Amino acid sequence: MIALSQFVDVAILFALVLLFAPALGSYLAKVYANRPVFGDRLWNPVEGFLYRLFGIDPRHSMRFREYAFALLLLGTATTVWIYAAFTLQSYLPWNPGALPGFSWDLAFHTAASFTTNTDFTHFTNEAQVSVGADVLALQLALFLSPAMGLAVVAAFVRGFSSRNGTLGNFYVDIVRSVTRVLLPIAFLGAIVLVLLDLPQTFVSFVTAHGVGGASQTIYLGPVASWTSIELLGSNGGGFYAANAANALANPSGLSSLFETALMLLLPLSIPFMFARMVRRPHEAYPYIATILIVLFVALGLFIYFQDAGSTLVNSLPAISPAVNGYPVGQQAQYTLTEASAFQVVSIYANVGAQNMALGAITPGAQMVLFFGMFTQATPGGVGTGFGGLLIFSMVAVFIAGLMVGRTPEYLGNRVGKDQMKWSAAVLISHPAIILVPMLIAILGGFATGAVGPLSGSLAANAHQFTILLYEFTSEAANNGSSMGPINDGTVFFNVIGAAIMLIGRFFPMLAMLAIGSLFAQQDYIPESSGTLKTSSATFTIYLALLVIIISGLLFLPVLALGPLAQGGW
Repeated sequence: MIALSQFVDVAILFALVLLFAPALGSYLAKVYANRPVFGDRLWNPVEGFLYRLFGIDPRHSMRFREYAFALLLLGTATTVWIYAAFTLQSYLPWNPGALPGFSWDLAFHTAASFTTNTDFTHFTNEAQVSVGADVLALQLALFLSPAMGLAVVAAFVRGFSSRNGTLGNFYVDIVRSVTRVLLPIAFLGAIVLVLLDLPQTFVSFVTAHGVGGASQTIYLGPVASWTSIELLGSNGGGFYAANAANALANPSGLSSLFETALMLLLPLSIPFMFARMVRRPHEAYPYIATILIVLFVALGLFIYFQDAGSTLVNSLPAISPAVNGYPVGQQAQYTLTEASAFQVVSIYANVGAQNMALGAITPGAQMVLFFGMFTQATPGGVGTGFGGLLIFSMVAVFIAGLMVGRTPEYLGNRVGKDQMKWSAAVLISHPAIILVPMLIAILGGFATGAVGPLSGSLAANAHQFTILLYEFTSEAANNGSSMGPINDGTVFFNVIGAAIMLIGRFFPMLAMLAIGSLFAQQDYIPESSGTLKTSSATFTIYLALLVIIISGLLFLPVLALGPLAQGGW
């Protein structure tokens, strides 16, 4: 049994984030409405210079095709830049170890991974990546990728109130996302992390000498600044291969709680931004409540399964369900609740940072993490997560309208067949880009070399299947966490993984822009007595159940072959 006292610090963490979220959401709404905000005196000249440098007219508002083209153009440019940096890594500065460039397929996977906010790594950070590549390529992507997500959700939300068919200016949204949101919060977060003992230096490594004469190489770098934007921007690619389980990246329970707060801050603030932008403050609460319902249930189940232990592990001789009170695979510097809160929030917020060995957690806990990547919206990644929740909301409103025989409406907009086509395409595309590569990998024989031969007991086969399923699910959800061990550094896994991440990122974003554009071309529909009240407890419960049911129906069969079979259920 877990003492209730272990939940106190986690409860305080959520309470503090929810306390700050409305104010930050209001600030975000002002940022994307181009209204005066704190910092204008500093950033207005900088932004004006950038607009003049790149020939951008900040007063020009784009329609769907122009906004989508600008999004894809920046995504392509970022991918090419990272690809070039890693193939030419040996020529970059801050490379005292003379690390060579990547192969073409590994560089392609890395470029696609960091451009799409996935940060899934098929390399060992300390041994293969220089500080120069980190700073000049990857850290740039850590800002640009979440900025794309923020820009898209801002454009999506504008569609609900715009009546001229435009969605805003993509380049202005990107610049303001970086200067007004990501950069200042990440800077403050990095300062706090330095105070919490994370290193911040351009020194690549130091050699420590023990009293017995043995020596050890300790890898350093701008860890605090990297970790701050990594977690704030739903990036998740850790500075170290062990990610947040490395003591230099997450040295204590206090740092673990603060890093968890960084992951929650923007996803829980964006619903309040939405409500402010559509001028209906109460519309934030159904989304916040839906997120918290799913998130708290997931956290409770994860802690329950981890505390109970695995029947497979328990049956092994000389191994107990927990070692010194800690489940197998968990770092001892965190309590079970602290470690579980970090890991569940990381997966459900599509960050993908890890503070425990996911391959060693119980099958039930693994299934909880899978569900977070299936929904991608509770709360999901920065920007796109809330966009996904809005898509679920459109489906909910459409079904509710059909049930009562009325034309479905939401915030004065008609929800018609075109919006539903895009919404359905997003929901169906997610399992498709996971299961089709799974089929190719297994039938083509690629899975055998990756996870070992599919032979032996049902539980052993199920574990290998789960590892492969997690690989593709994490890439499709732009999550970036890994269950390992898996030999995924092959041409097949690099190329297919890059394709999964690019489709999984940009297709839903294009769908959000298309739906927003459809709304922006409509005339306002006044509310009537028959209009569905979406800012109500009834709609909240309805939306939460719909998210759970749709995600379960899409993925339950494949879970039966993996975690469910592995756990003997």
